[in-house]
Amino acid sequence: MKKKLKQLLSPNFSRRDFMKSTSAVGGLAAVAGSISLPFKSSPVAAATTPSEEKVVWSACTVNCGSRCPLRMHVADGEIKWVETDNTGDDEYGNHQVRACLRGRSMRRRVYNPDRLKYPMKRVGKRGEGKFKRISWEEAYDEIANNLTRIRKDYGSEAVYLNYGTGTLGGTVTKSWPPGGTLIARLMNLSGGYLNHYGDYSTAQIAAGLNYTYGGWASNNSFSDLENTKLIVQFGNNPAETRMSGGGLIHHLMESKARSNAKMIMIDPRYNDTAGGREDQWIPIRPGTDTALVAAIAHVLITENMVDQPFLDKYCVGYDEKTLPASAPANSDYKSYILGKGEDGIEKTPAWASPITGIPVDIIVKLAREIGQAKPCAIFQGWGLQRTANGEIASRAIAMLALLTGNLGINGGGSGARESDYNIPFVRFPIPENPVKTSISMFLWTDAIIRGPEMTATKDGVRGKDKLDVPIKFIWNYAGNCLINQHSDINRTHEILQDDKACEMIVVIDNHMTSSAKYADILLPDLTTSEQADFCMDTKAANMPYFIYADKAIEPQFEARGIYEMCTEIAKRLGIEKEFTEGRDQQGWLEHLYKLTRANDPSLPDFETVRKQGIVKRRDPNGHFVAYKAFRDNPEQNPLSTPSGKVEIYSERLANIAKEWELPEGDVIHPLPVYVSTAEGWDDPNRSKYPLQLTGFHYKARCHSTYGNVDIIKEAAPQEMWMNPVDAEQRGVKNGDLIRIFNDRGEVHINAKVTPRMMPGVVALGEGAWYAPDGQKVDHGGCINVLTTQRPSPLAKGNPQHTNLVEVQLVNKA
Repeated sequence: MKKKLKQLLSPNFSRRDFMKSTSAVGGLAAVAGSISLPFKSSPVAAATTPSEEKVVWSACTVNCGSRCPLRMHVADGEIKWVETDNTGDDEYGNHQVRACLRGRSMRRRVYNPDRLKYPMKRVGKRGEGKFKRISWEEAYDEIANNLTRIRKDYGSEAVYLNYGTGTLGGTVTKSWPPGGTLIARLMNLSGGYLNHYGDYSTAQIAAGLNYTYGGWASNNSFSDLENTKLIVQFGNNPAETRMSGGGLIHHLMESKARSNAKMIMIDPRYNDTAGGREDQWIPIRPGTDTALVAAIAHVLITENMVDQPFLDKYCVGYDEKTLPASAPANSDYKSYILGKGEDGIEKTPAWASPITGIPVDIIVKLAREIGQAKPCAIFQGWGLQRTANGEIASRAIAMLALLTGNLGINGGGSGARESDYNIPFVRFPIPENPVKTSISMFLWTDAIIRGPEMTATKDGVRGKDKLDVPIKFIWNYAGNCLINQHSDINRTHEILQDDKACEMIVVIDNHMTSSAKYADILLPDLTTSEQADFCMDTKAANMPYFIYADKAIEPQFEARGIYEMCTEIAKRLGIEKEFTEGRDQQGWLEHLYKLTRANDPSLPDFETVRKQGIVKRRDPNGHFVAYKAFRDNPEQNPLSTPSGKVEIYSERLANIAKEWELPEGDVIHPLPVYVSTAEGWDDPNRSKYPLQLTGFHYKARCHSTYGNVDIIKEAAPQEMWMNPVDAEQRGVKNGDLIRIFNDRGEVHINAKVTPRMMPGVVALGEGAWYAPDGQKVDHGGCINVLTTQRPSPLAKGNPQHTNLVEVQLVNKA
């Protein structure tokens, strides 16, 4: 069994191999389904015949970008096994959207021993996981009474909706963005709440590229790679982050096969997307991508490979002639690269090599390949922007697309992450929030302990100059960011344990997660299998789809859905009529689909969708090409930047750099310049903590979701990746139990000694469930025991891939 599961998780395991290796009855689901469950919600009758089964369409709604269809085989009120999409001819472009191992194990999430069974109230300290059972009526009353009291004492700015992506893509059930959830609807109808901006996935790139392109920066779809000559990926790993049939690894590999394009992967770790598919792997020190780009730019400029006409027509600030009038002399990008700017340093490959750890000849060869390939597709994942100065790094990667004139054309791109064509769908209406203040999503712990001290120029508060009150009430719906996914867990634990600071925490979830243990009131939510909802795919290149996930089984135990919960609390707040508008959950689904179909009459009727389960479309333009309209006619289709052009030099950033109060070492700059950062490769603290620790999205989980599914944990265990050179220096062998530590905490986990990790850098898959021993030592492998809460300069986002640590054998500690 273990061998088969590991085979199925292999990055080289093809769709054809998958079909050959699994039974015709349910594929991988038959493997997962053959293992007995730890418990069942009710006695099961004798084995049924296949004719007594019913098949119900459902979905996996976790935060991987896909929404993969699941077909639940149900008998005697129980899910017996799970299969996936069986529609289409399975030719690329009309292919079956086959769920990955995680989605196919959904039955093991529904019937998991960690499943929350009934409402509970905390009786121990927060984090201890000690609760008593209460009724739903008691739970609703407690929540409504405390919410009313806190609003009376502090105002609605003291109420906060924490970040959560545990149920994504749904219509009724969606947990992200928090401002689009039913809880937001409930709060806005009754007084509002403190907003947040940014997210844990994309805070820095969203902020950084906003100043380059204006708004959210798109890129070409992966399907368009059939038109390219060269693919360069900076830390992008769809084989693990977008690995299902509904994800993007399939589009990447099919399109690459059609173009026969060379693919270069730049990443400290030889990731699964490389996995034998790449033509070259270039390992790089975390946080030094901007230096590499600068050196590539030097080669492009000095060897006359830049697209000067493109830069002159479409961009601001490449050279002095397109600088804004307010910019000082020699503050353009070209001057910075050639050493004519304020630092006076020429950004040659010889300068970048000791910073990045990449040999000079490899930098030069890479630059020439990028400059000579026509067209060239540059992509960046979201890992490199999740660093101490990720805003600048994200802008730097875009420079490679701009210098070579690849923006807005087939086979090219913008340098952002891949984008997609989507089916427009009318979502749940959310009234305007009466509270206009917002904070960075990463600073909610600060807003608990020093809320009124937080200001616009120091902490990025928006909507007013400063916060007036601290956070006193937290909603945490379908999210593990109270503890597991938030940085510096030991600091967060201390903040949350003080129930005089934040006075009420309500957690709504399916399982007893690490964060659920910090609830004052804990409510058991329904899984997707226990209710109906429309689920939207958002990462499907040029073949988008949506799913009608029907109710497969009755709610387990005393679990209830988010719509029912919010309706009951609305009743106690005196706004039930306004909240429901006279509709139940099914009524809202039919209403929203009717509005969607009014916008697109070609969609099938509701009953047809309900029966067929999935609706697939094709991009009418063939592929999504970012900024094509701008490239075709920049005067008629300007960007949303102040100049209407691509802003290599940003006047807005120049002004922010002058006005904001930044900690020593933090840099905001109008250009994408390389700067050293705290806990970077050249931090003096490397004498104490010599290894750079970075995180990555691991195939065993989607963030922390599926982190408690036994067969997946067995097939893909949590380990710390370490190069043999670093391991030998510490006497560590593959499989040894090690301690990873810094001043913030300590983790005990097994070592994975592998040349797939560059020397000087170690890596932990993020999302492993925090398992403390009471001595501030985690035994679950949760990276956030070791990460910092010092935010990035501009977005005030999470730099969870910028950390210094040391590693020792546990028996030598």
